[in-house]
Amino acid sequence: MAFFGSLATVRARCARFPEFNSAFAYAGQALAPGSAVHARITALAGGSTHRHELPGGAYAMEMAYQTKPRPEGFFETHRKYVDVQVIVAGDELMEVAAAARLGITQAHDEAKDLTKHADTGAASVLRIRTGDVAVFWPEDAHMPALAVKGPALVRKTVVKVPVV
Repeated sequence: MAFFGSLATVRARCARFPEFNSAFAYAGQALAPGSAVHARITALAGGSTHRHELPGGAYAMEMAYQTKPRPEGFFETHRKYVDVQVIVAGDELMEVAAAARLGITQAHDEAKDLTKHADTGAASVLRIRTGDVAVFWPEDAHMPALAVKGPALVRKTVVKVPVV
C-alpha cells in the first residue's frame, strides 16, 4: 500500500527492507541544502532528467518539470521497481488507486517497466510538498506531477528500488 510523509517517517516504515538503505541515504542527500546531490537537482534546467545509479540495483531519476493539468495525467504502475518519489523543491498533487480496480489501457512495456491504467474518479489525492516522500508499490496505480492550482516548477527525484 502506498504511503507518504517526511523522509524520517517513510524510512521508518521501510526499515525492515535493507534494499531501501541506499535509496534513503541518497534521498537524505537530495533534501540536504549544500550537498552535491541537492545542488545537482536544483541546477537542472526545466524539462531535464538525469539518471544516477545507486548501489544494490537501484537508481534515481533526477528531474525538473512543470506540473500539468489533471487531464494530461495517467495512472501508471511498475512491476520491477518500487517508486520512492522525493520532492526537492515545489509541490504537486499525486493520485493513487489500487491497480486491481483499474483497467489497463496500455499493456506492460518491459523496457520502460510501465503499465498504463484507466482513469478513475475514486482515487485518493495527495498533496506532496518540498521535503515530502511518497512510496508506490507495484500494486499502487499512481498519477504524479499534477498541478495544485496551475503549472509550477517541481524539482524531484524518483528512486527506483528493485521489488523486494
